[in-house]
Amino acid sequence: MTQQYQIPVPAELPERIQHYIDGEFVDSADGDTFDVLNPVTNEAYIKAAAGKKADIDRAVEAAQRAFDEGSWSSALPRERSRVLHKIADIVEERGARLAELETFDTGLPITQARSQGRRAAENFRFFADLIVAQADDTFKVPGRQINYVNRKPIGVAGLITPWNTPFMLESWKLAPAIATGNSVVLKPAEFTPLSAGLWAGIFEEAGLPKGVFNLVNGIGEEAGDALVKHPEVPLISFTGESKTGQLIFGNAAPWLKGLSMELGGKSPAIVFADADLEAAINATIFGVFSLNGERCTAGSRILVERSIYDEFVERYAAQAKRVKVGFPHEPETEVGALVHPEHFEKVHSYVELGKTEGRLVAGGGRPEGFEQGNFIAPTVFADVPPEARIFQEEIFGPVVAITPFDTEEEALELANNTKYGLAAYVWTNDLKRSHNFAQAVEAGMVWLNSNNVRDLRTPFGGVKASGLGHEGGYRSIDFYTDQQAVHINLGEVHNPIFGKSKDA
Repeated sequence: MTQQYQIPVPAELPERIQHYIDGEFVDSADGDTFDVLNPVTNEAYIKAAAGKKADIDRAVEAAQRAFDEGSWSSALPRERSRVLHKIADIVEERGARLAELETFDTGLPITQARSQGRRAAENFRFFADLIVAQADDTFKVPGRQINYVNRKPIGVAGLITPWNTPFMLESWKLAPAIATGNSVVLKPAEFTPLSAGLWAGIFEEAGLPKGVFNLVNGIGEEAGDALVKHPEVPLISFTGESKTGQLIFGNAAPWLKGLSMELGGKSPAIVFADADLEAAINATIFGVFSLNGERCTAGSRILVERSIYDEFVERYAAQAKRVKVGFPHEPETEVGALVHPEHFEKVHSYVELGKTEGRLVAGGGRPEGFEQGNFIAPTVFADVPPEARIFQEEIFGPVVAITPFDTEEEALELANNTKYGLAAYVWTNDLKRSHNFAQAVEAGMVWLNSNNVRDLRTPFGGVKASGLGHEGGYRSIDFYTDQQAVHINLGEVHNPIFGKSKDA
């Protein structure tokens, strides 16, 4: 028996993964299911209900009914805030179970899965506080007029989430959508549906009214497509690949839906000669190899000033070789198994391509001792030209391309030389250069001398092919609410009179 079959299976798994509609766990209307695979063994360990249009229709009907009934959509912010804080409490209480399920389903290292649970709880706490503290604009013209903004929940929000950190990224959308009074239909990623079912019990225990939260599993081309095209779903929030985002954009257009789309990335990390080299290496190692490299903001293109280039490559490659690949449930593991064999084949094909486009200095295939499952050693290519596909295309795995530059102008040109624009990381001790470079780089988010540490009040999103719109903080409140301007006259009505009588 190989090591791969010694993976502990979480206790008390359900017989099958079901939808959750109008307060009940249900199968698909047609009884269809699909297999969910363990990423370590690639064996099917459970079946999930395969949602289609009929299931989406039922979920949207329940969500709309709950919205119209008004016990949640018309609740005071403080009442909603109490429920959201209770949700956060329960998420924290069930953190160990959540991490166990997430690790087993996604292949993420257990230590990183635990942090995702804590972040999910914080997302709910943040919006629980924000909806109570927020203040909307009022504009006064003394003695003449008052103008104020009235926010209203919009209705049913369709949430389509990815597989890389599923539970946390579901919370990222669920928290603001529910906090602002909407009902939701969640369509989780088909590769990783296991942990999403936890939301039902959490919301029930916290006191969320029946029908406000609905969950439909299924593949994107069926369940996701039906949700996007549903005429009674005015909002779609999507996180995933840019190509899928293009399809959603086109399919939502006939209904003029509100769209928030966080898409792909090929983010640069720019290291200047005056940077703290050790800090830059540690941060860029973490930035591309954490979460198994399956992160949209990964700094997967590292641009290094030529005077320190050779030293950087040597030290980076040596450290990458020491990154611990292991089974996801083992505490010392730093890189686990990629999520699915389809994704493994994609990443592996880029590794093989990279051997023809750059100089392999670390990794390059399966790590020793992991002949089965979706394991890829942290892989580093140096001397990668900007026209290379591994420089231009999102790989979404533990693979990094390193490229030298000679001048600040060249560094900026290289940084901006992809269709993506999600994140950028700049390492320099020159204060003037850091700010000027940050403002010139084509990225929705920039970190200066820092890895990816984000304040929840700031906007999250990208430019170019990396996204449409922003969420986070008040930007999420903006997306999930209608802003109605109300104008009140306080004095004599000043109004041009058309068709005035001569006798008036």
